[in-house]
Amino acid sequence: MGLKLDRVIPWGRSMQEYVRMFDLTLDRLPQAILDCGGGPASFNVEMTRKGYKVVSCDPIYQFSADEIAQRIEDTYQTLIKGVEANADSYVWQEILSPEQLGQVRMAAMQQFLADFPLGLQEGRYLTEGLPVLPFNKNQFDLALCSHFLFTYSDRLSEEFHLASILEMSRVAREVRIFPILNISGEVSPLLQPAIDKLEMRGYKLEIRQVAYEFQKGGNQMLRVFPPV
Repeated sequence: MGLKLDRVIPWGRSMQEYVRMFDLTLDRLPQAILDCGGGPASFNVEMTRKGYKVVSCDPIYQFSADEIAQRIEDTYQTLIKGVEANADSYVWQEILSPEQLGQVRMAAMQQFLADFPLGLQEGRYLTEGLPVLPFNKNQFDLALCSHFLFTYSDRLSEEFHLASILEMSRVAREVRIFPILNISGEVSPLLQPAIDKLEMRGYKLEIRQVAYEFQKGGNQMLRVFPPV
């Protein structure tokens, strides 16, 4: 058994990681991107600087930057120690150690924290969360969900997963979810039931291998296309 967490924690990743996790091609990106459960990732601020349109939504955005920073500090050591205790569950190639992992993640989260007040004012960070989103049908070209659905399979129900994917598919023309492993490193037991129920509703799905792997075996994302 791998890493276990008793709650969803704030843990942010960079634009470079998003590009690889979700197999994004920067010169062919769609016009409007939704990042569901974005947390303290630097994806929004880095993409905004490059002229892309990204909206991130997460209930954590109801808190101030200082409060989010405190929450990161409160959970940081728990996660790093958990990774250290389960080091064999990870691929130590680009990131060479749990200490470096902490440095990489903190660099991304510091970018987010610096941008958060402005992004909140500009409407790039919204406090709503899955499975109910305040957007119109097909308002976005692409909806992304990183390390939330399937990751927390033991915390979020099968019904929550299905409702969340359906809702993302309502507001975006394509949905991408990464990874399809739970936080302990196994393929989520909720993946196949979700696929089966979506296919019964006429959705098209693809599991695609990507050029990113930190959790061992965690190099696949789920793509979901709503019925035409």
